[in-house]
Amino acid sequence: VRDAAFDLLRRRGLTTLFANPGSTEIPFLTGMPDDLEFVLGLHEGSVVGMASGYAIGRGEPALVLLHTTAGLGNAVGALATARVNRAPLVVAVGQQDRRHLSFEPFLAGRLDGLAGEYPVRVEQPARAQDVPAALERAFHAAATVRGPALVIVPMDDWEAPADEAREPAALLGSVLRATEPDAAAVDALAAFLAEATAPAVVVGAGADDPATWAALVEVAERLVAPVFQEAFGARAGFPQDHRLFAGVLPADRAQLRSVLSPYDAVLVVGAPAFRQAGYAPGSLTEPGTRLALVSDDPEEIYRSPVQVAVLAPPAGVCHELAGRLPRRDTAPPEPARRAPAPTPPAPGEQLRASHVLAALAERLPRDAIVLEESPVDRPELQHRLPAREPLGYLSAAQGGLGFAIPAAAGLRMALPQRPVVAIVGDGSALYQIQGLWSAARYQAGPLYVILSNGGYTIMDRLAERHGGAGPWPGLEELELATIARSFGCAARRITTHEELVSALDEVVPTLGSRDAPLLLDVAIAPTSSFVP
Repeated sequence: VRDAAFDLLRRRGLTTLFANPGSTEIPFLTGMPDDLEFVLGLHEGSVVGMASGYAIGRGEPALVLLHTTAGLGNAVGALATARVNRAPLVVAVGQQDRRHLSFEPFLAGRLDGLAGEYPVRVEQPARAQDVPAALERAFHAAATVRGPALVIVPMDDWEAPADEAREPAALLGSVLRATEPDAAAVDALAAFLAEATAPAVVVGAGADDPATWAALVEVAERLVAPVFQEAFGARAGFPQDHRLFAGVLPADRAQLRSVLSPYDAVLVVGAPAFRQAGYAPGSLTEPGTRLALVSDDPEEIYRSPVQVAVLAPPAGVCHELAGRLPRRDTAPPEPARRAPAPTPPAPGEQLRASHVLAALAERLPRDAIVLEESPVDRPELQHRLPAREPLGYLSAAQGGLGFAIPAAAGLRMALPQRPVVAIVGDGSALYQIQGLWSAARYQAGPLYVILSNGGYTIMDRLAERHGGAGPWPGLEELELATIARSFGCAARRITTHEELVSALDEVVPTLGSRDAPLLLDVAIAPTSSFVP
């Protein structure tokens, strides 16, 4: 069974294994073939985060190995993030020996359901010989539904003889996804937009690929319509340096209604309509605003109150739609305004997040991938660091912290030619700081920029918006550079603007070729305001 599984993994390109194993995985791992690469994470959240970055970077499923109840339990938050980020993962979970599971021995796991509804599929092979087929089905589920698919494997299954006399109980060929859109669906969208006098476009993570970007540029230019990015989107759905890009939608209903009120028809592509944060009363849009949605995710469609919905890959739909839209003869909207770079701090004055982000904006190359996990500074980051190429921006769509540090390493493993910069708050960094060890050990070379404000500033600002103060202490004693060096990751503490500029001028030109990660622990003043 083990040999048959290795053959399957090779055939499906699952030759890099992200793992934090235990005793139940020893029969699978001992003497692993040299053509399979083993990548160790020091915590299961780091394992799944690295694999998610790797899968997103390659656009193909990645392989994860977890250790029974403790391993899967520790990974659940990261698996939830992978599901909402649509990262395709094949996750093998070890189990105690099948022959005495009925006695619930030490390390036996009650694994079915432990990850809740976040896996796109859970396989529990009825017998050892069904393990390769279960892995095959998990691969197809991960690839087609775009999320984590679990296979629970008792440890003795790997050493059982394969059953070569039977069919494998799984599809061994390719799953071909139709991309040609239905003509009637495109006609319906064209008619929807033809009735508009003031159209707008909203894009999301599901539109983040070169073909969809190109098609949406043509749609927007024919409509002469502003293009907004969804709130809390994990990826950018449109080139954010384009003259028609209008900024990121607010996550507050009242502000959302105000922003969209000038438009009588809004085409949403690759995003739900609309993602929010805290509850607020009232409708999402004014009564005169009609909504249409294009997505290949049925869940986005089910929860979106729209007049027209097309369930199909956005690239093909938008390409066909552009060909049916006449060019509107109207003045273009005002381009999104970008604040000028702040003046350097005066002597004795602390750096602010705006200084760091502006310095990065002046230096990062066009193809840089920016990972964001600094919640209080997200609005300014999105304003100052527009995504100019597909996969130019990435964040944890589910909202849980601990994604950026390991995902940056996984992205560099998948896309070694692209510069990767993770901008992370000091509080956020603590959730998966162990990921720095893997980045250093496996020679992934992202740049980690830690915005060290000495506390949970996002929580402070949210408490203030709620009318008071929270009971949590500050984090002034922490020094992330010291922690990073203890994990083998080179690090520098930055306290002045001169140090910041000097470090970035030295490091940024090397980001596309470096294999050693570097962490810049930048001491900043806490951001004083936050509007979600």
